[in-house]
Amino acid sequence: MLSVKLICVGKMREKFYIDAFSEYTKRLQAYCRFECVELTEQRLSDNPSDKEIAAALERESAEIMKNIPQDAFVAAMCIEGGQMPSEGMAKLIAERENSGKPKLCFLIGGSFGMSETVKKRADMKLSMSKMTFPHHLARVMLAEQIYRGFKINEGSRYHK
Repeated sequence: MLSVKLICVGKMREKFYIDAFSEYTKRLQAYCRFECVELTEQRLSDNPSDKEIAAALERESAEIMKNIPQDAFVAAMCIEGGQMPSEGMAKLIAERENSGKPKLCFLIGGSFGMSETVKKRADMKLSMSKMTFPHHLARVMLAEQIYRGFKINEGSRYHK
């Protein structure tokens, strides 16, 4: 069974995001071992310097790197990543399920993104859109797309 792990910087606080994410987490349990790890976002001043931001990203990256499963295929969610249709997500899931290393890990950075160290570790850089979304909404959207990928692979009518 495929193991899917989301590593997210920042804690969800809004009930509507929590409820939506919980629904997809529940649905995904039937298809994979699904786990989400929330890491603490570094606190910065109201007007942080580039140096402060870089230092915070490096501290966050150390925590991210510690949580990446060994032998996992890693997809970093970042603005400069490529976009993929839902069928592409289904193909990625199928490839990982059929590989000798069925572990898939997605990374979602905090409000200032993620360090280059983490991006270089990733096997793939992925972007949801050219638009900017709140990171907690992106988490819900990613969980839905992972679920949709499984549904596509089983031939369900969920994806029309």
